[in-house]
Amino acid sequence: MAWITKDSANQRIELRDEPYLTEDMKRELTERYLPRFETKKAALLPALHMIQHQYHWIPAQALKEIAAFFDLAPADVIDTASFYEEYWLKPRGKHIVAVCRSIACEFCGHPEVTRACAKHLDIEPGETTDDEQFTLVELECLGSCGTAPVMLIDETLHENVKPEQVPDLIEKARKSSGHH
Repeated sequence: MAWITKDSANQRIELRDEPYLTEDMKRELTERYLPRFETKKAALLPALHMIQHQYHWIPAQALKEIAAFFDLAPADVIDTASFYEEYWLKPRGKHIVAVCRSIACEFCGHPEVTRACAKHLDIEPGETTDDEQFTLVELECLGSCGTAPVMLIDETLHENVKPEQVPDLIEKARKSSGHH
């Protein structure tokens, strides 16, 4: 198998004038997080979470800003952010619909739940709806094997999910954000 490389060094980053890593975020990182860790690099995860919580994803400019703030190589920040499934390095929907694909959920019908989500949203796992409201993903384990199959919509866990329940669960999330 051939080794496929990416030309990351020449990647063009769209920059906006306003920084993603705000002065308030820097202050919180400095006062609340940095004192808890031996190295600056150890505080990367809270910094990435902070950016993602604010913007719903982590733009490349924000990765560069975090690297500069912590005096780290941008590659270290990018490697960390791209290692973890929970970080979004491209825009995502306002709502995340995550179906568990662990072995317990597999045996209890997660493929049918995923198909019901994909059909209702008219997207495949990993995609975002055209209105940017929903992104559908499958996750390895949501830690609720005894109530499989399970799915997470934003921060709400839904247990013993049946495919026919999916449209109502998704529409409830849509209505909670004021979009109809």
